[in-house]
Amino acid sequence: MGAPAAPVGVLLALPQRVGAFLLALATQIGGVTILLGQILRRLNPARIDRHELFRNLNRMGVRSVPIISATAAFTGGIMVVQAAPFVEQFNAKGFIGWAATFTTFRELGPLLIGLIFNGRVGANNTAELGTMQVTDQVDALRALAIDPIAYLVVPRVLAMISMMVVLTILGDAIALGGAMLTADLLLDVDPRIFWASAIERLETWDFFVGLIKSLLFGVMIALMSCYYGLATRGGAPGVGRAVNASVVASAAGVFIADYFSTFVLD
Repeated sequence: MGAPAAPVGVLLALPQRVGAFLLALATQIGGVTILLGQILRRLNPARIDRHELFRNLNRMGVRSVPIISATAAFTGGIMVVQAAPFVEQFNAKGFIGWAATFTTFRELGPLLIGLIFNGRVGANNTAELGTMQVTDQVDALRALAIDPIAYLVVPRVLAMISMMVVLTILGDAIALGGAMLTADLLLDVDPRIFWASAIERLETWDFFVGLIKSLLFGVMIALMSCYYGLATRGGAPGVGRAVNASVVASAAGVFIADYFSTFVLD
C-alpha cells in the first residue's frame, strides 16, 4: 500500500523544483542585466583606471597566448586530418584551403578560443573577485569611497572583451597555419594552392562574422565571470561553487550566443 508514495512525492515536488530553477534563473539574468547597466554607466574614458586596465590586458591576454597558440595549431591540423579521406575520395584538394578558412573564421576559431578563454581567464576572474568578496575587500573599497564596479569590474570587462577579439584573430592565423602544414604533409597540397583556394572563394564578411562572434563571446564571459565573482557567498567553499557556476553558465551562454548569432549574421 505504501509503495506508490515515492513516485507521487516526486511528482508533487517536481513543480516546486521547476519553480525554484526558474526563479534562480530569473535572478541570475536580472543580476547580470543590472551589472551590465552599472558597467555602461561607468564607461567614461576619463574615469577608467588605465593602470588596472593594462595590467588586466597583460594578465588575461598576453599570458593566454601560449595555450591559445598550441591549441589552435593542433586543431587546425586535426581539421585537415578528419577531412583528408573525403578530400581524396572526391579529389577536392582545390577546396581544402577554402573549407579550412571558412570553418575557422566563421565557427571553429571564435568558439574554440571562447571556450579556452572561459576556462582560463573567466574562471580565474571569478575566483579573484569571489575571494575579494568573501574576505570583505570589496566592502573595504566602498568604505574608502572607491567604487568597486569602476575600479575592479570595468577594467576587467574591457580587457576580457578586447583580448577575446585579439586572441581570436591570433588563433585563426595559427589554426590556418597548422591546417596548411598538415595539408601539405598529408595530402601533398601546395601551400600556394591552399591559400589561392581560400582567397578565391572566401568573402570578407566571413572574417567579420568570426570577429562579431568573438566580441559577443567576450561580453558573455566577462559579464558572467564578474557577476558570479561579486555574488560569491560562503567563504572558500563558496568561491569554488561560484567558479563552477561561472564556467558552466559562460559556456552555455557562448553556445546560445553562437546559435542565434549564426542565424542573424548569415
